Amino acid sequence: MRIGLVMENSQGDKNPLVYECLKEVAEKYGHEVVNYGMYSSKDECQITYVKAGLLSSVLLNSKAVDFIVTGCGTGEGAMLALNSFPATLCGHVVDPEDAYLFMQINDGNAIAIPYAKGMGWGAELRLKNIFEQLFVAPGGGGYPKDRVVPEQRNKKILDQVKTVTHTDIKYIVKNLDQDFVKETFSGEHFKEYFSRDAQEGELKDLVLSLC
Repeated sequence: MRIGLVMENSQGDKNPLVYECLKEVAEKYGHEVVNYGMYSSKDECQITYVKAGLLSSVLLNSKAVDFIVTGCGTGEGAMLALNSFPATLCGHVVDPEDAYLFMQINDGNAIAIPYAKGMGWGAELRLKNIFEQLFVAPGGGGYPKDRVVPEQRNKKILDQVKTVTHTDIKYIVKNLDQDFVKETFSGEHFKEYFSRDAQEGELKDLVLSLC
């Protein structure tokens, strides 16, 4: 699995800490991490939580990544923004229990962490524990085990609902304010990583034409 890290601008300076914690745990389970920034709060490309939503959905829909780790000060804005885009199911994860239950019950493809809360001493321990519970078992396994069948059924229903209630990502990219879209894709390494990893097709061509 390829995991994309997307940091929101108010928490950009925490990127090195989050990246190292995520990379350590993810690689233990055979996953790859691609760091899309922000790399610091002073980056020229300022990723707001709304831009994080667009960026994450484009990465997921193009199959440049399979999973997104993002967040903001409270995690709420990033979670809401990601869930407003198609094929993106983002959970708000505060602690390791949230991480495990979200993956086992909801089987999503993104999480949003509140990076401004509880990030003092032991922040790296908290992050590693969250990531450990996120990847310790394949998603959708159910919890508790006697709830597996209805939970899996509800996940399939939710996926079907989102295909109806959300517009195609290419339409969104074309119809949002184009300055906003271009700013979203202007990160230092975005074009390099996206060109390398995204699935060939109309979405990839469209996004690269805007970089």
